[in-house]
Amino acid sequence: MALLDVVGVSVSFGGLKALVDVSLDVDGGAVTGLIGPNGAGKTTLFNAVCGLQAPDRGSIELEGRDITGLKPYQRARLGIGRTFQRLEVFGSLSVYDNVLVAADQQRTRNGDSVDAAATAAEILQLVGLRHMARTRADQLPTGQARLLELARALAAGPHLLLLDEPSSGLDEGETDELAALLDALCGRGVGVLLVEHDVELVMRVSKRIHVLDFGSILAEGTPAQIRANKDVQRAYLGTA
Repeated sequence: MALLDVVGVSVSFGGLKALVDVSLDVDGGAVTGLIGPNGAGKTTLFNAVCGLQAPDRGSIELEGRDITGLKPYQRARLGIGRTFQRLEVFGSLSVYDNVLVAADQQRTRNGDSVDAAATAAEILQLVGLRHMARTRADQLPTGQARLLELARALAAGPHLLLLDEPSSGLDEGETDELAALLDALCGRGVGVLLVEHDVELVMRVSKRIHVLDFGSILAEGTPAQIRANKDVQRAYLGTA
C-alpha cells in the first residue's frame, strides 16, 4: 500500500482547469519527484494534498485512509508536513526557537514525554544548522532559511513530507547536502514528494517521477524513463 494515493483529482478556478484527473502515488521511504513547467499545477496539487484546496472531484488517501474531506490541521496531525515555495519562517525567533515551537507542539499533541528541546537540537544537527541555533531567522541567507523551514517541518514528525522548491537559493555544496539529507530521511521511512526545478537533483534523488503539464500527468516512471521520454523532452526537459 502506498503512503499517499491521489486518485483522479481535478481542480478548477472558474474556467481555468488547474488539475485534470491527476493520479499519483508516493511510497514511504522514498523520494517521488514531481516536475513540470511553470503553471503546470504542481503547487495546486500540493494544496489539494494538504487540504488548502478542495478538489472538484477525486480522492486523496494517506496510508489507506480517505482524507479528502479533512481540514489542513487534521491532515498535519495524521503526518503530513510541508514546506512552501515562498519561505514561511518566524523571522523574529531564533533558528532554535523556530524548530522548538514545532517540536513542543508535537509533544503536547501526542501527550508524550519526549524532550522537545533535545528533538529540536537533533533536527538542527541533522539539517546542518546547529551552529546557527541562536541566530534570528530573518538574518539567515535564503538557502539556510529553506533548511530551517525543512527542519521545522521535520520537528512535527511527518510520515509524508511535501517539499516545494527546497533547493532554491542553495549553492552546489548545499544542494549536495540536501540530497544526502533526503536520503537520510528516506532511511527513516519518511516518504517525500518533491517539487523542484533543479532537474538534476530530482533525477539524482527520486525513485519515481511524475511529470505535470497543463494540469495533467504527461508521464510517470523512473528517472531513466523520464529522461528518455520524447513527450517530456518536448514539453519540459529539452532535447540537448
